[in-house]
Amino acid sequence: MDDISRKIAISKKTIYQFYRDKDEIVCLVTKSVLQKEKDKMMSIKVEAEDAIHEIFMVSQYLRKHIQDVNPSILFDLKKYHPNAWKIYLDFKENVFSDAMKATLHRGITEGYFRSDIDVDILAQLRIMEIQMAGDNDIYPQDKFDFRMVIIQLFEHFMQGVLTAEGRNKLIEYSEKVEKNEA
Repeated sequence: MDDISRKIAISKKTIYQFYRDKDEIVCLVTKSVLQKEKDKMMSIKVEAEDAIHEIFMVSQYLRKHIQDVNPSILFDLKKYHPNAWKIYLDFKENVFSDAMKATLHRGITEGYFRSDIDVDILAQLRIMEIQMAGDNDIYPQDKFDFRMVIIQLFEHFMQGVLTAEGRNKLIEYSEKVEKNEA
């Protein structure tokens, strides 16, 4: 609370006139950040040409966005702010999981993803891959380049779900990005 009060140049007493405690502030910030994530996922879904494009754009967004996030945030939420942690888990289990399942179903319908995949299992796997990428115990920052971890996990996941037609489409999107970055 001292840091917050210093940062916004008001007294802690003034802060407590508006907020019950630090946990309430953390919960509000968590909800706000997750709402922005949900809005971004929805805009990507609308903009995407197909399921591969959608997953590709989400992955690009995560590469750019997650590397700016301190990996200890989730640890701190879990340990010190159980209410905010519950908000995060609810988001992960409902919003992100539902979006991932919808994308996998879309990819199957479009013929880009294998029809024999178990959507529930693979949606959960993808969520855990993203979460693992930021876990310093699994991928210590002094040993692994975060961007490469995200790229490798994305490639691994995609190669497991793609059909031959889907692989060609993924190559097409990758080449467009490489061309634009050059």
